[in-house]
Amino acid sequence: MFAETREFSPTQFAKTRCTTDGTPSFLAWSGYLYSFMPDEPKRKLFKIVGMSVGRCIDQGDGVWDFTSREVLLYLDPKTGEMMRHWQNPWTGEMLPVMHVANSPIQGTLSDNIPAEVDGDTTTFIFDLFAHYPNPLADDPQFVEYCDRPMYSAVELFKLTVPTVDLEDPSTTTVSKLTLSWNRVGPWLPWMKMAQRSGNLIYSAHGKKVKDFDELPAILKKEIETRIPMFKDAPPKKVEGAEMTSWEYFKQHFEAYSQGATFPIPTQI
Repeated sequence: MFAETREFSPTQFAKTRCTTDGTPSFLAWSGYLYSFMPDEPKRKLFKIVGMSVGRCIDQGDGVWDFTSREVLLYLDPKTGEMMRHWQNPWTGEMLPVMHVANSPIQGTLSDNIPAEVDGDTTTFIFDLFAHYPNPLADDPQFVEYCDRPMYSAVELFKLTVPTVDLEDPSTTTVSKLTLSWNRVGPWLPWMKMAQRSGNLIYSAHGKKVKDFDELPAILKKEIETRIPMFKDAPPKKVEGAEMTSWEYFKQHFEAYSQGATFPIPTQI
């Protein structure tokens, strides 16, 4: 028997991704980052471990604002140790590793969301395709860090939760969430790949965890010592564009050029 497609309300998705009581909610994931190049075998470049802290804010009439921050660390694929510098295997150059520390990432939940219901479990599927001008393309100083004029990437998410939790109006959050995340996108700017052909493939899986203390130790240490604001989601949506790794690179290019350690420390 195949799964049945059903629609769920923004409130039901709010308690999937976050909680409906306004408290922060944590997702954690791990996996690997590969290169995919024409006429070359794949390379396992990094182990990756990441987290997102999100908050859903009730705006009334079934509408929810969503705010979040996310961290992703690039680890040695063999030892699992955090990498501060990386020797580019194609150019031989030793480069600072710019770990992900994006804030804010936000949106609004106002429409019903389809999901695949298979008995006891329900899976929300998001296949997201991005295509827009590369924010580094117009500045000559970024020519070695920008591989194409248009940014194009695809991200494939699956969030699986117990169906009973969605249908129970007394619950504020799902009791369990497992996720898978796959991404195909361009070289990261800090890899300094210029216009070399190829893409990066991310393959990861994870889950919702109870609180900050249940995150992987390597994430907790990095957040507590360098970016403590990432222990919580923003209290409300803010004006302006979302942060991306490309905008972050542009913002911190001077620090990168000076060999700084990332993520750049932030205060609460």
